[in-house]
Amino acid sequence: MSLLDVVAIVAAGFAAGAINVVVGSGTMITFPTLLALGYPPVVANVSNTVGLVPGSVMGAWGYREELRGQRGRVLRFGLLALIGGTAGAVLLLALPPGAFEAIVPVLIVLACVLVALQPWIARRLKERPAGREHGGPVVWFLILLTAVYGGYFGAAQGVLLLAVMGLALSDTLQRLNAVKNVQAGLVNLVAGIVFAFVADVDWAVAGLIAAGSALGGLLGARIGRRLSPAVLRVVIIVVGVSAVVYLVTQ
Repeated sequence: MSLLDVVAIVAAGFAAGAINVVVGSGTMITFPTLLALGYPPVVANVSNTVGLVPGSVMGAWGYREELRGQRGRVLRFGLLALIGGTAGAVLLLALPPGAFEAIVPVLIVLACVLVALQPWIARRLKERPAGREHGGPVVWFLILLTAVYGGYFGAAQGVLLLAVMGLALSDTLQRLNAVKNVQAGLVNLVAGIVFAFVADVDWAVAGLIAAGSALGGLLGARIGRRLSPAVLRVVIIVVGVSAVVYLVTQ
């Protein structure tokens, strides 16, 4: 690994860590970078998943104020993240690489549409009975599916999570973004543990991404917490659309 490779991987990890905390889709930076440097797709994917864990941890720490009062929600959804992330990691190792290629762009487009329409839909749902603190079985199932997807690949996992939670739960976008950071971190962590035992992780690459993503996560939290809900929503949509363009052109 050359010095230029090291700088490129750390820089990609830094950018991914920052973007993941604000919205998600940091994988769209690190994964192509590793492929461009000659790493095989599966090795790049699993090494990237392991390396992005510190960025999510630092992002969650940066959003600790927004996490106050959400312990029950974090515990409930966290369990789904652990189960789904494990299942997704197993699927990555068991299924053909192109198994999800058709459905992933559709899911991301749908998530972008839901995020864009969330204020209007929320107003339409205002007369619903109370009790949207944790959602119901349908919400939990969708969050579980998002975790499975995150363990499998993870690009735009944050966009999908924010779309589901934004429509199903009565809370601000910033507080939901804080929960999203914890969720993504848990998914990456449990998937990374699976990969560490049964997959070909390049630990040098994972370590470089980890160093960059940790710093990026701190910066991303500082930026993300200062964005208005409207601006944050625009960022989510732009990143989500960019992820779709990347996926369909590969």
